Amino acid sequence: MKRFLPPTIVAIVLLGLWQWWVTAFEIPVFLVPSPVRIAQTLVADWALLSGALMVTLKVTFLSLVCSVVLGVAVAFAFVQSRWIETAFFPYAVLLQVTPIVAIAPLIIIWVQSPTLSLVICATIVAIFPIIANTTLGLRSVNPGLVSLFRMNGASRWQTLIRLRVPSALPYFFGGLRIASGLSLIGAVVAEFVAGTGGTGTGLAYQILQAGYQLNIPRMFAALALIAATGVLLFVLMGWLSHRALGGWHESARATDGAL
Repeated sequence: MKRFLPPTIVAIVLLGLWQWWVTAFEIPVFLVPSPVRIAQTLVADWALLSGALMVTLKVTFLSLVCSVVLGVAVAFAFVQSRWIETAFFPYAVLLQVTPIVAIAPLIIIWVQSPTLSLVICATIVAIFPIIANTTLGLRSVNPGLVSLFRMNGASRWQTLIRLRVPSALPYFFGGLRIASGLSLIGAVVAEFVAGTGGTGTGLAYQILQAGYQLNIPRMFAALALIAATGVLLFVLMGWLSHRALGGWHESARATDGAL
């Protein structure tokens, strides 16, 4: 628990300074609401915001699962053939560098299901770290160990499962941490685009509606929920990584107890 103490102290100090600044300078609530006002709004509008949070979480987790399944499958294909990696890796990079805001309207038009279209958009944002990190991990194997496996008659499949996959796990979990945050970002951005058409009901749509109505405390409350969700996702992925690697890998032992 000691590792949580420093950021908690910093958060309390910053929130205290924020509250003092708003109160001392009498900042209007429609410009910057105080933390107390945001907390009051969060409690008062919890029924609305919690429902929107569930929608955003649904899209986030579905897109994260899709990113993991598709990203790992693509990484396995890249490792099996250099030609496949050379031919298709640039297109994975293309997905990463293309702004999702530019292609989200097309996906929403092409896909009839609003939820599916949001999941596709978020998956496009989140899949690249899984592909890149897992591919790097599968290739970052000691050549001497690979030769040892071959000398003992191990098949290509046995080498992949018993040598390359365990070696790639730290890289995979590193990509998973990044992808979890990107899934949330992709879900929120896609909801912004869909919300302009009246089909979104997630937190991003609530932010849009609050902005139109100049309900700035509700906007900040929704932003606080998104930020808290992102932090919790990162902590959860760190916990999974520690549980999977803590018993045998140096990266987890060196940061024992850290996320």
